[in-house]
Amino acid sequence: MRGFGRALAGALLGLLAGAASAEVTVLSAARIHTMDPARPQARAMAYDEDGRILALGEPDELRRRYPRARRLDAGASTVIPGLIDAHGHVSGLGLAHLSADLVGARGKDEVLQRLREFAAALPGDAWLIGRGWDQNDWPDKRFPTAADLDAAFPGRPVWLERIDGHAGWANSAAMRAVRRDLAGDWQPDGGRIERNANGEPTGIFIDAAMALIDQARPPLDEATAERALVLGMQEAVAHGLTGVHDAGINLAELQRYRRLADRHALPLRVTAMAAGDGDALAFLCEHGLYRHPGGRLQMRTVKVYADGALGSRGAALLADYSDDPGNRGLMLSPPAELRRIAAKAKGCGVQVATHAIGDRGNHEVLDAYAQALGADAGGDHRWRIEHAQVLSPRDLGRLAQLRVIASMQPTHATSDMPWAEQRLGPERIVGAYAWRQLRDSGARLALGSDFPVESVDPRLGLYAAVARADAGGRPAGGWMPQEKLTAFEALRGFTLDAAYAGFSENEVGSLAPGKRADFVLLKEDPLAVAPERLRTLTVQATYLDGKPVYPAR
Repeated sequence: MRGFGRALAGALLGLLAGAASAEVTVLSAARIHTMDPARPQARAMAYDEDGRILALGEPDELRRRYPRARRLDAGASTVIPGLIDAHGHVSGLGLAHLSADLVGARGKDEVLQRLREFAAALPGDAWLIGRGWDQNDWPDKRFPTAADLDAAFPGRPVWLERIDGHAGWANSAAMRAVRRDLAGDWQPDGGRIERNANGEPTGIFIDAAMALIDQARPPLDEATAERALVLGMQEAVAHGLTGVHDAGINLAELQRYRRLADRHALPLRVTAMAAGDGDALAFLCEHGLYRHPGGRLQMRTVKVYADGALGSRGAALLADYSDDPGNRGLMLSPPAELRRIAAKAKGCGVQVATHAIGDRGNHEVLDAYAQALGADAGGDHRWRIEHAQVLSPRDLGRLAQLRVIASMQPTHATSDMPWAEQRLGPERIVGAYAWRQLRDSGARLALGSDFPVESVDPRLGLYAAVARADAGGRPAGGWMPQEKLTAFEALRGFTLDAAYAGFSENEVGSLAPGKRADFVLLKEDPLAVAPERLRTLTVQATYLDGKPVYPAR
């Protein structure tokens, strides 16, 4: 590996110093997994100075064809196409670095300790913001309350987002900042305020109810908002990602991306989705599908929410929660609204991607898609269901029939497996996280992480898809192992199928002549190692358009 390190360092110095470079680069490696059925493997790849692939083959062959080419010898490394996360939240990932990190806290005491440490550096009048708590990981699995926070923070507003982004925990000071009475028996559309027996809010706000606290918070300044995008993208490329589908942004955030793209400051390709029937969708309907001339930013999709999340019991189910009789979750968008937005998007030529987790949520989305698409259901619309987490037997085959893409996140299954069957019961769990059933039915799987709900690291997604087990390999043999994917299928989900879901398969997702030279150098071969080693693949460098955007240190 020392030879490779010297070669890579030399290449980087030449690029970064602006040294004159040959018009063609020939990269050689022990193996190149192209994900191109016409040529699945090669040992060398030639690409031009614009980052367009010219040829793949054997090192000697390409060096003869391009005798003046710059050579980049990756030695014993493996090259794979750049990894694409088909569902993430870039700004949320960046903001997670600017707020208290509560991921993995094992109880309320640990949450409070982390909050005290984070608050020590805050101005006295600043809100204390955190994210990542999960009561399912605590000894007491009930929702926490404002009283749990008030003793430590009686005057400073505290607002903590749950790990799934579908519930928030506020202290009394944060609730006082809301300019309406939160007590009583009223509920916001698509959300729920948890209240005690006296009708007083407990401090937990689920789904659309979270907006009551969010709107009371001081808004982000523009510099912080842009910094969050930059931090999120930097973390993504460090883990081998060359593309992200940013699942739901408004027009202001699109403009931030545009300004970064204008400054050539996008280190990955962003396929952005308009957030619901808002200003970004209006922009697409008025001006047409958007693509930045630099080729690293596009928006042609609207992201809609059908229901909530399973962990906070907000996912909409066809029957009661097995562990909460009388509760069937929340439809964040009523069926009529789903149909209206789907029809509007179709009229504008916009792809629809709808968050649906519960079996009712998925059923309503499929019905809305079928009605809006009509005779065009068999066409190349590439509409998507984000998560497709719990499907009833009657709906499982409908995705393939309607040519709907299942945009799924493997680590959701391994995070939820300790309690998912408690929520759903033994019958419904059979249709949950059903990757193999969906793929075998003919549906295409685009894989991602839903970061920062889960880790941005795609290696964890590859491992979860193949092993269906936690970091310690539990349970032995995997959870519901009949739903496992092969390593090749998992890699395809993070490359070619994710590119297809973003209408980009002619540019990225595989390594073939004419496509972009987006690739990752790995020390190990992900298609040859044992499943447990997928978690710790060594990312040596990430390349976009043939240029390194992340060199290993």
